[in-house]
Amino acid sequence: MPCVVIAVSGTPGSGKTTYSRFISEYYGLRYVSSGHLFREIARERGIDFLQLHREAEKNMEIDMLIDQKAIIEALYGGVVVEGHLAVWVLKDIAHIKVIFDAPREVRAERIAKRDGISFEEALEEIIQREKSNYERALKYYGLNIRDYSVADLVVSTQHLPPEAIKRVVSTYIDAYREKYPQLFA
Repeated sequence: MPCVVIAVSGTPGSGKTTYSRFISEYYGLRYVSSGHLFREIARERGIDFLQLHREAEKNMEIDMLIDQKAIIEALYGGVVVEGHLAVWVLKDIAHIKVIFDAPREVRAERIAKRDGISFEEALEEIIQREKSNYERALKYYGLNIRDYSVADLVVSTQHLPPEAIKRVVSTYIDAYREKYPQLFA
């Protein structure tokens, strides 16, 4: 079984979930989504996603729970861990760290289309989520999630279609696999 650990982060609407799932399927790795766990907690509490973000701003246990789960899953190996803090939280565990990004307006258009909401609603959601994520990362971990220097690969998803982005990412991972085949065995 592969033991490689790939951490994927990105801004809301940048494609991090799409490309994390692709990496997981293409390389036969487990897929763990911190965002999915965050949404599950919101559902369990009977509140919406943004409400849980506001609660997490006051209660660090929410983020700590999610990040501890990510660490545990990473330690098992053979996994793609996706989440807004994954590359930073797993910086000493992950073999490959990838960040996806695109301009805010491009991401708002994607979210509006995906979720069936107006561009304005999507843009406001992004602004709130980014502010909450940034402030919590700084407050709880001392991390500046706008500093992408922790990543091995930073991909702008603005100009290329998804299939081209997948080729870019798989080219990097394939080169890594050639250098460290034991991690993919």
